[in-house]
Formats: sequence, structure tokens, C-alpha cells
Amino acid sequence: MIVAVNVVGGDVGEGLGRARSMAVARVEEGEISSWQAYDVRWDQSHGKFSADGHGAHHTRIASFMKEHEVEIVVTGHAGPPMAQTLGQMDILMYQGATGDARQAALEAVETLAG
Repeated sequence: MIVAVNVVGGDVGEGLGRARSMAVARVEEGEISSWQAYDVRWDQSHGKFSADGHGAHHTRIASFMKEHEVEIVVTGHAGPPMAQTLGQMDILMYQGATGDARQAALEAVETLAG
């Protein structure tokens, strides 16, 4: 499974749309086989309306998920419009996560795909 985790240091971040960094993990047989962090800076574009409106912000996030073939997103929170967008992409959401980001990725896979 490919899991994207909203990260702040080594912990799960709060709001997905305001994430500064995301980690993309590959989880195989209950273990993380790869972990790559990305400086996405969605916090800088959240709430700033372009000619396309808030949809442009969601498009950037959706493009990241598609590019990395994400199957599960782990975050502290995602608003209903973002959750709906990811749901339409058949990406599972694991919200309300806190604490260690790597452990949260493993828990998400066990809970949602186990």
C-alpha cells in the first residue's frame, strides 16, 4: 500500500490542506519498506483564492496524490470538500491521527486495508 502522511517533524500534522510536508510510505507485510518526505507547502496556498477559487488548491493536492499513486491518506483532519475529492479518487482517509507519523501509517493500513 502507498500511504501519504501529513507530517510535522516525525509526527502527524493537523490539517491536510494546510500541510507543509507530506511523507509517502510504501507499506508491505506490515512494515514500512520506503519513506520519502516532500516539502509541499500547501499551507501557503490554503485559503488564497485564485481565479480558479479553492478548487485550484485541491487540484494541487489531488495531483500530488495521483503522481505518487497514493491509496491511503493519514492526517489529523481534512475538511469535507477535500475528503470528498479524495473519495472520488478512491483514496481512503485515515483522519484523527496523532503522534508518530510512521506508526500512524502502519495503523492506517491495518485498519483500512487489513
